[in-house]
Amino acid sequence: MEFIKKIFDFDNITQKIFTINILVFVMMFVFGGGFRAFSNVYTLIFAGAQYGKLITISHQYFRFITSMFVHGGFLHIAFNMYALYYLGNIVERVYGPYKFITIYLASGIGGSLLTQIFMPDAFSVGASGAIFGLIGLLFGAGFREDTPPMMKPMTGTALLPVIIINLFLGFTSSGINNFAHIGGLITGFTFGWLTSVSDTYTSYKKWKISAYISLILILISFIWLLIFDIQFIIGG
Repeated sequence: MEFIKKIFDFDNITQKIFTINILVFVMMFVFGGGFRAFSNVYTLIFAGAQYGKLITISHQYFRFITSMFVHGGFLHIAFNMYALYYLGNIVERVYGPYKFITIYLASGIGGSLLTQIFMPDAFSVGASGAIFGLIGLLFGAGFREDTPPMMKPMTGTALLPVIIINLFLGFTSSGINNFAHIGGLITGFTFGWLTSVSDTYTSYKKWKISAYISLILILISFIWLLIFDIQFIIGG
């Protein structure tokens, strides 16, 4: 019972997401044969990578979520976890944990969906779609009149150089899924543009419910992945 309470404890949710990413990375390293694991197709599939054909043919929709916690190497996870820790703590403090986990997950799914549409045969892993969602959230917040003045230096057009540089690098560098970035950015921006930093009692309750739904979706996705892995091993 205590374990269940800890799972649904929203205190420092950024740290919890950070930890899940690290755990998945370590498990891939240990059980996948070291650093070779991150370029091994089967290891990536077992870990939960997004692969369009498995989604369209086998309806493994859990990969839209599990792929957000899978990374393709040390530098990949290092850059993403630095960004998550920095941006996640800012967003969680400003918006609260309920909005944070909901928008983070929605942005990651948004990036996965755009990837599925434009790169249906590609492998895709990483938290960058969700992280771009946090950037988009703060970007969108800058266009709201009720955004606190103290947030202005880190919202709106102040983030344009960061967005433009990262999207440019995504389009000019190989091995980067810029569709995940764009999908996450658009999703996050939409939330930032439509969502107030402050809450009424009613909106607070709605965000709390959406946060619980988000955690349940993450849990179901990993359980679904585990069932797939077990069935594959037994069947193989």
